[in-house]
Amino acid sequence: MRAVAENAVLNANYLQARLADIYPVPHADRTCMHEFVAQGKLAGAPGVRALDISKRLIDYGFHPPTNYFPLIVSEALMIEPTETESKETLDSFVEALRSIAQEAVANPALLHDAPHASPVRRLDEVKAAKELAVTAPYRPPREG
Repeated sequence: MRAVAENAVLNANYLQARLADIYPVPHADRTCMHEFVAQGKLAGAPGVRALDISKRLIDYGFHPPTNYFPLIVSEALMIEPTETESKETLDSFVEALRSIAQEAVANPALLHDAPHASPVRRLDEVKAAKELAVTAPYRPPREG
């Protein structure tokens, strides 16, 4: 268990160090534990939000981080790499986030419309929160 915990902490600190020059990291002067919180505020891309960055990560094949938590960090991206991630995977994640930062400045619409490569496009999250449907409607089986 100790080695597992140490790897999780190492992975989170590695990512924090590799991303802090592009994604603001409140409290980056401290060693983080198994997670760290960056901000989805990018220089030169004022209209891009944390959610846009997360949705674009899907196009790069990565599960997006937790958005908007903790509430005390504006545009929070809580990044929690697991202890089993390889250095190659961590580096690919960093390169994806660096590419997304460049895209945010050059073509913010690309992020606003993401994801592009998934079977489900961006959902109306406000509508989903107001009209909660946690089960699919019943559809009788088709004959034939």
